[in-house]
Amino acid sequence: MSRIIGGVAGGRRLSMPKGRATRPTSDRVREGLFSSLGGDLSGRAFLDLYAGSGAVGLEAASRGATAVFLVERDPGALAVLRANAAAVALPTVVVRAESVSRFLAEPAPTVFDVVFLDPPYADPVTEVLSRLTDAGWLAPEGVVVVERASRDGEPVWPGGLVGDRSRRYGDSTLWYGRRP
Repeated sequence: MSRIIGGVAGGRRLSMPKGRATRPTSDRVREGLFSSLGGDLSGRAFLDLYAGSGAVGLEAASRGATAVFLVERDPGALAVLRANAAAVALPTVVVRAESVSRFLAEPAPTVFDVVFLDPPYADPVTEVLSRLTDAGWLAPEGVVVVERASRDGEPVWPGGLVGDRSRRYGDSTLWYGRRP
């Protein structure tokens, strides 16, 4: 079990997918992420790619994000994600049951201020990052946060994104890229 840390749904418990196919972002990492984003996301659009249980995106909605899209294709994780979204019942949340590449092949439903990616560690992220910057998904001065294994090092930032900083939490590191 995990929980929403802050905002209107703070303290609400969330279910986690069974098995090892999904690697949930820990409460500690989420707390660090949202602290680094300023805590309050009022008026900001948030995209959670590879959403898993939905904990990151639901936390964004709880903290005031005006539009939150959660993208997940794994059937087991998707069932848990939908149950968590229903339990939290925040009207700004949209769940998309499809692969990230398929979702990003469509026109952007909105321009996002914050994009969070936590793909399987073996998956490359360069193509996803390029799509975000090339196809109008990311707002001017938008932030992209990539969670990776600490041993993997910084992702390759495509043109249109500049590596900004990183925060390490044991085996996981959050890498921040900004649109200049």
